[in-house]
Amino acid sequence: MRLRNFLVPGTGVLQRPMATVASVRASASGVRLLPAILLAVVLLFRASPAHGQSFEFLPEVDLYSKIHPDIRFNFQAKNTREAGDPVQVEVGPGFDFFLKPLVRLQKVTAFDLDDTKSRPLQFTVGFRYVPSPDKPHIERMILAVTPHFPLVANILLTDRNRADLDWEKGNLNWRYRNRLTLERRIGINSYHPAPYVSAEVFYQSQYQKWSTTALYAGCLFPLGKHLELDPYYEHQNTTSKRPNEQLNQFGLILSMYF
Repeated sequence: MRLRNFLVPGTGVLQRPMATVASVRASASGVRLLPAILLAVVLLFRASPAHGQSFEFLPEVDLYSKIHPDIRFNFQAKNTREAGDPVQVEVGPGFDFFLKPLVRLQKVTAFDLDDTKSRPLQFTVGFRYVPSPDKPHIERMILAVTPHFPLVANILLTDRNRADLDWEKGNLNWRYRNRLTLERRIGINSYHPAPYVSAEVFYQSQYQKWSTTALYAGCLFPLGKHLELDPYYEHQNTTSKRPNEQLNQFGLILSMYF
């Protein structure tokens, strides 16, 4: 990008416009961040826990970008193992749509990088490509409705209702997932992490029953104005196959908000 100098009246001094310099610095910062993002995605695709492990590591990278005050683009790439499936990579885009902010929710989520939590209702539509090493890939459509409720003591309740529509070699299976999350921002001087606990249940059409229960505990750690780390522990119980499967999983989510 070419910078043009301008003459300061009465001084004979050439200077660069500060707005242009600031934009160049911002662009350079974004360029420096890009290799780290690409590295995280590469490591994500290379990570594959050994079969038979009862303890697994699940990395995830999420990108969020506002394209309208009430619409947000998102992109996700992660390793996942849930509802009896093997370890899989899941990657794809989506869009979030939300209602206007609620004053009580704004107070509860004042220090949250994810400002959608200040909205009483959020709608999500997305697509995920799910390759697998030992079976055909899955094309997944995601539909979700997520209300947020402010509770006592500045606790935030999130109730995500999500449907996954999976196409595999022309066959359609679906599952409904309900996840309840309780979180609260705490203050450590000027720093505001958010510990949380969560529970999720899965209903799967191919088994015609509630087949999986997952319990989570984690904490959101903001890193500046745009990045947040979410290390969490998950215990998953799956009854879709015999014998029942018990999984202990550690996840690490890097979220980027722009």
